[in-house]
Order: sequence, then C-alpha cells, then structure tokens
Amino acid sequence: MTSLMPSIHYLAVLPAALVLGASVLALILTSLVRGGISTRTSTGISVLAGLATLVVTFFQWSYVAHHGATTTIDHAIVLDGFSVVATGVLAVSLIMAALVAHDWLSRSAVSGPQFHILALAASAGALVMVQANDLVVIFLGLEILSIGLYVLVALDRHRASSSEAALKYFLLGGFASAIFIYGAALVYGATGTTNVSSISYFLAGNVLLRPGLLWAGGALLLVGFAFKVAAVPFHLWSPDVYEGAPTPVTGFMASIVKVGAFAALVRVIISALGTQMDTWRPILFALVVLTTLVGASMALIQRNVKRMLAYSSINHAGFILLGVWSATTRGNAATLFYLMTYAPIVVATFAVVALVGGARDDAHAIDRYRGLARRQPLLGGALAILLLSQLGVPLTTGFYAKFAVLASAVDAGGGALAVIALLAAAIAAFFYLRWVLALYAEEPVELDRVVVGRASALVIGLGVAITLVFGVWPGPLAALASHATVLFTP
Repeated sequence: MTSLMPSIHYLAVLPAALVLGASVLALILTSLVRGGISTRTSTGISVLAGLATLVVTFFQWSYVAHHGATTTIDHAIVLDGFSVVATGVLAVSLIMAALVAHDWLSRSAVSGPQFHILALAASAGALVMVQANDLVVIFLGLEILSIGLYVLVALDRHRASSSEAALKYFLLGGFASAIFIYGAALVYGATGTTNVSSISYFLAGNVLLRPGLLWAGGALLLVGFAFKVAAVPFHLWSPDVYEGAPTPVTGFMASIVKVGAFAALVRVIISALGTQMDTWRPILFALVVLTTLVGASMALIQRNVKRMLAYSSINHAGFILLGVWSATTRGNAATLFYLMTYAPIVVATFAVVALVGGARDDAHAIDRYRGLARRQPLLGGALAILLLSQLGVPLTTGFYAKFAVLASAVDAGGGALAVIALLAAAIAAFFYLRWVLALYAEEPVELDRVVVGRASALVIGLGVAITLVFGVWPGPLAALASHATVLFTP
C-alpha cells in the first residue's frame, strides 16, 4: 500500500525550521568544538536566526497579500496575516532577548551557549503555536516552548532560588499541559476533529443537542491557555518564577510566552469556537476582571522589582484578554497591536533590571533604583519612559494599546468591563509612578555606576525608540494589525 504524503508549503514552515535549525546547529557546534563555542558565537547564531526569520516574514506577507491565507501539511499549519505579524514579533523579541543575555552571560558566573540553544528551541515552539491550525499542533508547540523554559529558569545553578522556581514552573506547567490536552480530547469527542478550521465548520453547520462535552473541553483549553498567560486565578506560579529565574530569562518569558500563547488563544477562541462566544464570554469576563484588578493590586505591595513586573505582566494579560473578549475584527487587531508593542518594551525593561541587578543578579530591591536617573540620566530616563509606556501615558505605545483594547470592548457592549479595566489601570499607576519617582529621588543611594554593555544599550535604545516613535505615530502598526486580522484561516 502506498501512503500519500501531505503537501508542504515550505515558505509557511520556514520560520520555525530556521529557528529550530539554528538551535540544532549551535548544539552540534558545541559538541564538536573543544570547550564549546563562545557566548559571542552563540549570540551571533541567535541574532542571525532572528533576522533571517524577520526577512522571511516579509516574503510571507507578500504571499498572503497576493494569494490570500492558506493552510499546509494537511491543514495543520496556517499562513495568514495574523500568523505572519505574530512571527515577526517573536523574531524581534528573540533578537532582543539574545542581546540582553549576551551581556548578562559575559559578566555573570553562567557562561556558554546553553541559554541560546534553549531559547532558540523554545522560540521554535512559540512559532509553531502562532501558526498552528490544529489543537494537537498547538499542544506540540506548547510543549516545545515549555520544556526549553523549564531548563532556562534553572540555568543559574549558583542560585537556589533559580532551581526552586524551575521546579515550581515544571510541576504546575505539567498539570496545565495535561489539562490542555484533555480539553483537546473532549473537543475532539464533541466535534470529531482537532483541526481548528474543521471545528469551526462543524459548529457553524450543526446544532449540538448535548453541548456539555464541548463546553467542558473548551473550558479545559481555556485553563491551559490561562496558565501560560498568567491569568488569575492561574497566575500563582508567575511571581515566584519571575523572581527566581535569571533576569534575561524572565524578559524572554514575559515576551515570547505572551505572544505565542495569546496568538494560539485567539486562534482557538475566535476561529474554532467563535460560534459559541455566548458561552465563553462570561468566563472571559471573569478572567479580565480578576486578572486586571489582582495584577494591579498585588503589584502595589511588592518591593522586589521582578515580582512587581510579574504582577504588572499579569495586569497586562488582563488588558490583552479584553481584546479577546470582544471577539470582533477590531478586538483581534487591538490584541495583536498590544502584543506588537508590549513584547519589545518588556524585554527592554528587563534589560535595565538585569544591568542594575549586577553580576550576581540578586539586587532587585526598588531602593536600589533611587537616584539612578540622576547618576546616569540616559539609563534612568530610558527606564522611566519604558515604565510610563507600560502605565499607558499618552504619546507612548502603551497608551494607544490600552485605548485600542478598551475601545474594542466598548464597541462589543463591554462598557462595564472597560470601566473595571480603567480602575485597574488607575491602581497600576501607583506602582509605576513610585518606581519612576525613585529614579529621580533627590537623595540617591550611593552605589557603583551601572556598566551598560553595547548589546544591552542597543536593546534599551530600540525599546525606547519603539515606545516613542509609534506612540506619537501609531498609524503604521495599527494599520498592520488591522490588515493582519481581517482574514483568518480559510
């Protein structure tokens, strides 16, 4: 008997293949070269892989513009505007995270190519997630992403907190993965398929007399996604893992994981289960309320800036969920715009935190930042701009991102939800402004001058440039997000 192999559109799968191939290349070189390859070489491989992926996205965008969205590998992988833009965001985040790690590895006791090998592999998993058109493929990407992150969190063997954080993340992540795949199995039982497009077609053309199985499966899928994006009440791992992980790893997680998980969540909720939004909206409503309010409130009492940024990330996840709750084209565009602007800003923020944390990466009390802007105006000013952008101050990308998701929620009839999110933003203003005021404190703490490496300076400068340029002129990114979300998988 002869089996028919599914056709492969190589342009569609090229980003994940490039990044995973770069990871394998770095691993092989490390095995063949005596003493392993240098940090500079592994950083170069990561940056080149990110740049190559970014170049591929231009060709993908051109293909989609001329030929429309398409699927490949038996409809398991989709190439559309949404996946192309999300891939580009992941590529930029990978480049920035690799540069931050380069400086940190050079001055810390942790050295070698391990970070870059694992980060490339995890990024490949995130790329699979943003292009997946099948629940099983999403799970595959989720596991590739997660396994690399479990090891990355424990990368600093000289700190017990790093190993503890990795163990917590591994145990809770394993439960979340099991819940997700069980949800996929229940959805398969209800619809007879795990393909996102086929699920959508089935639900559009059939009325389920007993939809309990579908509801249970969808709820379990939502729990799996909620864990990855750190939505309340599935957020308890986040502060401990953010604090215990090496700071470059924390920045990598805050960007790469958010983009990959939210892209897959939008694909499942909007594309696959869009006809059932009346069922999922109350659950998403509760998630938005809890995530925005708890994230902002808990950040107020933190004195460790990494834990503060962990709760800040939770708060941002709540705002991104606003766009998902809207379940409209405008909401999808707002969600994508938020991811496009948040990812580089948060990596740049953690680049500053890594610098101030020192060689041991353990000095993260907020008091350590007192007077930083007076001692080093450029570094302190850059951090202030990045924090104000996360707050949502006008003339920064954060303002337009929050405005976009709030407007999409109001358009979809979620005025009360938007008011609650605005209340959470007002609460969040206190901890962001407290940090900014500490930077310009009149009585600076007497500390050694922070040495800023060229790689970190490039990342911080890029983050500030994106914040200010597209804060004043958001049109290009907004138009890109709108065009990318007009057409989903056929």
